[in-house]
Amino acid sequence: MFTPKIPPPDTAPTPATSLVQPLTGITHTPACTCHHTSNVAPAQTPVPAAPVARPAVQLTPGSLLVAAAGGTAMVLIIGTVLVSMLLATAITAASVALCAVVLRSLLNRPNNR
Repeated sequence: MFTPKIPPPDTAPTPATSLVQPLTGITHTPACTCHHTSNVAPAQTPVPAAPVARPAVQLTPGSLLVAAAGGTAMVLIIGTVLVSMLLATAITAASVALCAVVLRSLLNRPNNR
């Protein structure tokens, strides 16, 4: 029952023959019907001129002040969010610790309520 079923030698494919039949008679249609000729040389494209060098970014005193104020505001906002998350974690940890102490005292001395 668990032995492999091997086909008889006369029906087994030989290594020289393939089970997949080759494709014959397939013709490809052209992608467009504009009748291109292969002996026409492609048009020469002009070489683009070298790009004009751009001046470096120049910051005015007003833009420096705006950038500094924006950076300071971002630092303050991100700092506030991180400190509030830390405070929330600390409050949660303290309340869980307090609940654990109360539960421990209740479970250790059931007669002393």
